Amino acid sequence: MSTSFSEIPATPAPTALPPRHITHRTRGHGHGPITRLMSPSDLGQIVKPFVFLDIFDAKGPALQAMGEMPLHPHSGLATVTVLTEGRLRYEAPEAGSGTISYGGVEWLRAGSGVWHGKEMSVEDVPHLQGFQLWLSLPADLENGEPVSRYIEAKDMVQEGPAHVIVGNHQGAQSPVPAPEGINYLLVTLRAGERWVYQPPTGHTVGWLALAKGALDVGTPVDAGEMVIFESREAPIALEASGKEGAVFVLGSAVPHPYSLHLGSYSVHTSAQALETGERRIAELGRKLKEAGDRRTASGTIPVFR
Repeated sequence: MSTSFSEIPATPAPTALPPRHITHRTRGHGHGPITRLMSPSDLGQIVKPFVFLDIFDAKGPALQAMGEMPLHPHSGLATVTVLTEGRLRYEAPEAGSGTISYGGVEWLRAGSGVWHGKEMSVEDVPHLQGFQLWLSLPADLENGEPVSRYIEAKDMVQEGPAHVIVGNHQGAQSPVPAPEGINYLLVTLRAGERWVYQPPTGHTVGWLALAKGALDVGTPVDAGEMVIFESREAPIALEASGKEGAVFVLGSAVPHPYSLHLGSYSVHTSAQALETGERRIAELGRKLKEAGDRRTASGTIPVFR
């Protein structure tokens, strides 16, 4: 599914710092409780290694639909799931069981191949909202051993208003075993609160997606929007301009130096690596059928690798 987006003229930011202009913005395309903000075939080409972003927002009957997502494969990429509202329950032989809520994360480095989609279940909550992000992996990891982690909020690190989901922000190092050169933050600002994000050296890629509230980044950004900043290391200065504060995710990175070679559920750095990954997930799919019912007592189905 392609994502609509528009190029917009640069707008000065109301700050003494050099402004970081927005170059693209989108509201994506929705299907039920899920909105696709970015795909590898559109905005992912601009902000790679960030190549895919969904925001999900479910209440009432739509919560049941979230639990009906089918099992599906991945290779060559990592998925990062964070919540801005609600709780998800995980249960896996290698990880035990627990709860992912605001500030926690599910990290899945698919590498050579996995099948997943039901490894977490929705707890008894009235509202579930969050983001799923895909990261393209470097050549030395894209067909490597898969790695999955469930890290609860109490075990994550925070610097100021930002939970450091991936990477290192102002000396706060995430426990997520992600490749270097990537920062991904979950941020909550109080109404009227100002915050400046200073990217690390070399992080010329920068973007954010707003789940709740409103932001002023030199131009207004509303809930449901994703915006991409111009390619440079300048700070990103913003202010929560709504009455109830703002909740958003922000990414910065060293640019991914590879072309993206795309399969239905895979992202690789070369045609050969893609062929290897797709062959592996097809093989895993056959083994998954032979494995039979793998559902746990809580209704989850652990990642198959």
